Amino acid sequence: MMRIRPLDALAPTLFPDPRDALSEPNGLLAFGGDLSPQRLIAAYTRGIFPWYSEGDPLLWWSPDPRCVFATDAVHRSHSLAKFLRKSTWQWSMNRAFEDVMRACAAPREDQQGTWITSDMLTAYTNLHLLGYAHSLEVWDGDALIGGLYGVAVGRMFSAESMFSRRTNASKVALHALAQTLRERGFPLIDAQVLNPHLLRMGAHEMPRARFLARLAHLTAEPAPQDWPRVRAPARTSL
Repeated sequence: MMRIRPLDALAPTLFPDPRDALSEPNGLLAFGGDLSPQRLIAAYTRGIFPWYSEGDPLLWWSPDPRCVFATDAVHRSHSLAKFLRKSTWQWSMNRAFEDVMRACAAPREDQQGTWITSDMLTAYTNLHLLGYAHSLEVWDGDALIGGLYGVAVGRMFSAESMFSRRTNASKVALHALAQTLRERGFPLIDAQVLNPHLLRMGAHEMPRARFLARLAHLTAEPAPQDWPRVRAPARTSL
């Protein structure tokens, strides 16, 4: 019987093979360790991510199949395109990383609690300062109304969470991210686990074996350095 393994506190870059993850619960691979930059970068390079609730053990996952977006195939609805042609919204990258994470962690009507713990906030902020974690913000004037954040290793971007304070704001964030990544040679966005909202926006499932093969190639490519530094009109995301 396969069991999840504890991680070695003294070996932050060592993980079990993702193909050994449990099928129930889907993708559970290991527990313990920490959220140091070295461990997180090693995890994302191998298709593994942390996901747990406050007070629970630190759990590491690699589900099968994997939820992904092709950066050239995010769904563009006619209503969204019509809305944006008249919109004065703008988007930016890496202008408000902590604000985006805190907004993603805020309570939502359809869920209790959050998996974005205070330790997660600290850990991913550290990754952001090191140039691995990135945020994309959507603005209405000076008001932050939507956004998302994730981790880029090489030419693979793993999206962690998104939020929306206005109708369409998270959709704008995803489209702007897809455009930005596509222009920089990223073919995929890892969305980890499929849900109906992601499916409506164009996500699809990829067998883990195929995902890991793509991941190995993409994370070995040089990371871009030219992330956008200024705000752009939201309509340019379509």
